[in-house]
Amino acid sequence: MKQNRQLSRSRLCLNYFSSRPSLKATALCAILVPLSLNAYQGLHIKSDLSAPQDQAQNASATQYATEHQATETTLRNGNVLTVVAVQGPTTVFQQDGFTHGFGYDLARSYAKSMDLRLELKTVKDNATALSWVKQGKAEFALTTASVAAIENARLTAVEGSCGAQPILEKYGLDTNFSWVFKSAEDPMTATASGHLCQSKNTGTLQQLASFYDQQYIKDSDLQKIDRDLQKRLPIYQASFKQSAKQHDLDWHFLAAIGYQESYLRPESVSPTGVRGVMMLTSSTAKAMGVTDRTDARQSIQGGAKYMQLMLDEFDDVPYPDRNWYALVAYNMGPGAVQGIQKRLKNQGKNPNQWVNLYNYLERNQASNGRYRQALQYVKRIRVYTEHIKQTELARL
Repeated sequence: MKQNRQLSRSRLCLNYFSSRPSLKATALCAILVPLSLNAYQGLHIKSDLSAPQDQAQNASATQYATEHQATETTLRNGNVLTVVAVQGPTTVFQQDGFTHGFGYDLARSYAKSMDLRLELKTVKDNATALSWVKQGKAEFALTTASVAAIENARLTAVEGSCGAQPILEKYGLDTNFSWVFKSAEDPMTATASGHLCQSKNTGTLQQLASFYDQQYIKDSDLQKIDRDLQKRLPIYQASFKQSAKQHDLDWHFLAAIGYQESYLRPESVSPTGVRGVMMLTSSTAKAMGVTDRTDARQSIQGGAKYMQLMLDEFDDVPYPDRNWYALVAYNMGPGAVQGIQKRLKNQGKNPNQWVNLYNYLERNQASNGRYRQALQYVKRIRVYTEHIKQTELARL
């Protein structure tokens, strides 16, 4: 039954895009769901295979440009793209102003491509998210709702992976991830599906899935991490909160950095001589006003101050990307990050986009151990931050 459903999905995809060669060329295959035809309200599938290919491409190019323009016109009032989502590992993580996630980053990229400001709203469940779209309170929903739920709501969805479910599955992300729209006649369904497939074809989707890997740390290791944090975090929590507030940081984020650096052990010393909870070098400690690196309070204060300096160093990078840039700089030094930014710019890539920095580190980690270490550093801190926020540890 599952196999038949997948086949019907593929056929619908091919039928839909045979009438839109320009989208086919741009996106290869933007697979629209729900699968049953009754979900495609008002969607007229046309295909004239006898027409000359160039004529069809020109017509479709014009149609796509019209759809893109129509989307922009629809949203011109206020230049805001309102998206609703249910928090989850695949969609978005949002707490205390700390917002990031696989689906969220894709939606940010889409909003930027349309020159719109993304306004994300989170709700308690998928039923509420679908209701928001139905009522016109949001342009679309980031959701992992089932096909049946979307069909019952009489809405239209675009597969969030553009048919690349194996990529989502590889990294522990929900293969039901989709963008749900009010109607298939909404021109945004075409521009959104085109953008998602372009993200797949350029490798952006795979890079984001890799960064947000939900299987990066094994459950057995997380259990050990829980035991460590339950034992040590209460001792230093006040210092993390105080220092984070002083330097306008999220204290859970700061605590996650401390755990990655030293497992919250003030006596920690590395072979290279860095030491303390935040593992500061002697020169960095001196610059941050730390006189005793083994004093936990001083170390946390110095680490918070240094982290804020790293965030300020990359103030032209938008959040949440700036958090990841600052972490790489905290680990490797800001000069190393700036050097990579220059190389990315020379390659014609946006030097202030995390997916590009991440891709560079990943592609070159085999030949540079520092890059491999930086990747592990940032991914682990992301996991630790989410874990601390999501568990009772945040309320110790």
